[in-house]
Amino acid sequence: MNIVISNASQEPIYQQIITQLKNLIIQGGIAQGEALPSIRTLAKNLQISVITTKRAYEELERDGYIHTVPGKGSFVAAQNQELLKETRLRIVEEKLTEAVTSARTIGVSRTELRKMLDLMYED
Repeated sequence: MNIVISNASQEPIYQQIITQLKNLIIQGGIAQGEALPSIRTLAKNLQISVITTKRAYEELERDGYIHTVPGKGSFVAAQNQELLKETRLRIVEEKLTEAVTSARTIGVSRTELRKMLDLMYED
C-alpha cells in the first residue's frame, strides 16, 4: 500500500489519507478483510502525527470502509458490490464530465470526442 502525502496540497493530511485509502478500496487495490497498517505504523511511515492517522481511520470506519477489532487492528470492511459499482460509475461520470467540459472549451465536436473515446477504449 502506497500512500503519498503532499504538503503543497490544500487538502488536510488526514483527508489525503482518507481519499487515497477509499480509492484503493473502491478500485480493489486493498481486498476485503485485508489488514491495514496500524495507526502508529502508518503515522511513522508517513512521518505524521498519530492523531492525524487516528482521525483518518475513525472517519473511514464511520463511513463503513474499514472496521477495527480492538487488539487486532483495522481491516477493510465487506462492501456491498452494487454500492461499490455505483461509486465506480460515479467516478467515471465525473471524469467524463471533465473531458466533455474541456472538449467544449477548445471546440472539439461530439463526433471527434466519440472517436477519441473509441480509440482510447480499444487500447
